[in-house]
Amino acid sequence: MILINLLPHRELARKRAKSAYNVMLIFAAVVGVLLAGLIYLGYEAAIVEQNARNTFLKIENNKLDEQIKDVDALQGEIAALKARQQAVESLQSNRNLPVHMLNEAVKQLPQGVYLSSIKQDGQNVLLTGMAQSQERVSELLHNLSGSSSQWLTHPELVEIQSAQVTLDQHDQRRGYSFTVRTELPGSSASAAASAQSKAAQKRGRT
Repeated sequence: MILINLLPHRELARKRAKSAYNVMLIFAAVVGVLLAGLIYLGYEAAIVEQNARNTFLKIENNKLDEQIKDVDALQGEIAALKARQQAVESLQSNRNLPVHMLNEAVKQLPQGVYLSSIKQDGQNVLLTGMAQSQERVSELLHNLSGSSSQWLTHPELVEIQSAQVTLDQHDQRRGYSFTVRTELPGSSASAAASAQSKAAQKRGRT
């Protein structure tokens, strides 16, 4: 006996295959959406964690900047205190300097020379006076520049000019008025200490 299938089996098989394909598409789409969601959540968590780290690092950097500023200010204050201490020590060591300076000026004056004024300007000392001749002024410069002068160093002739010296009403003689600039000992060290003090105070203010 021969059995004949009259149902459209090919069309039914095609429908079953299409249904299975649609199911697979839906499943793949659902799995893809889930994977995409998991990846998105993972990236979001990583971004949040990195932002938290960045915020923490920024806060710590600000703290370090403040500490560095405090250290710089403290170093500036220490440098200023050291400079002030050096200045005070210099003043204490030079408090008898005017007496030594006057004694030195008198000691180094040759005969025929007298001083009319002694003026101190910082570490410079201006000697103004009269001399019988230009040779007397040269002798004064030689004495001050020699090794025997301990308190007046590096003499320099500022000016010299002819002048009349009146001894009394009937005695007038020709002389020379002069001005000599000298330096006090330790002028370079004092200037360096002053510059260091100013720089330290500037750093402390910044």
